[in-house]
Amino acid sequence: MNNKEKEREIRTSWKMRALGALVGWMMRFFAVTLRMEVVDRCGFTDRAKNSSPRIWCIWHSRIAGTLMSRRRIFRWRKGVVLTSASHDGAALAGVARVVGLEAVRGSSSRRGSEALREMVQAVRKGLDVAVTPDGPRGPRYRLSSGLIKLAQVTRAPVMGVHVHYSRAIRLKTWDRFVIPLPFSKLTIIFDELLDVPRKLDDDAFESKRVEAESMMRAEVDDLDLPTYDHSQRKRNRR
Repeated sequence: MNNKEKEREIRTSWKMRALGALVGWMMRFFAVTLRMEVVDRCGFTDRAKNSSPRIWCIWHSRIAGTLMSRRRIFRWRKGVVLTSASHDGAALAGVARVVGLEAVRGSSSRRGSEALREMVQAVRKGLDVAVTPDGPRGPRYRLSSGLIKLAQVTRAPVMGVHVHYSRAIRLKTWDRFVIPLPFSKLTIIFDELLDVPRKLDDDAFESKRVEAESMMRAEVDDLDLPTYDHSQRKRNRR
């Protein structure tokens, strides 16, 4: 694929990039007001012992807390985040760059295979890769198979990242996106590593996907909340 074809597949604009940068700086300033606690079950924050790349697994609704904590807790880690090839993905890529992370653009609906190749290359360069396996459109807390495929190809371990807030607001989006309130406490948990063998048959692959999904859902505090239905909202307005 040449550069022109890539540009047509990836949607972006200076407005979305500027919006992302603005939101990123707002998040950096906002993060100063938060109290942060770290629960490190895998030695992720031990700079002397753990420099090998890892695949971060983060639910879409917890992106804000993870990005806010980066510069105070693990700013020395280098990595990329997977964002969609849509305009929203361009904004999120802008946010990520403000906190020191690069972006790979793609999703299951657009540039999926290209994004996978770029993430594999990033891991081989020694970079962490952050993936929201229920994004960009859900279902909420459903782990897609792409993350397991990435771990299978690269042999980099999967690290679940969980974020809890003492006080927060939840948006009425499909993922019930969570934003901490000023001067609240943010607890970020780096879970035990999950290894994915290179060779798996279909049943073993699905078993590993379920294992990763169960690990991530075990630390969620709002499984009982319904998913917000945009289509229903539109019908109600008519």
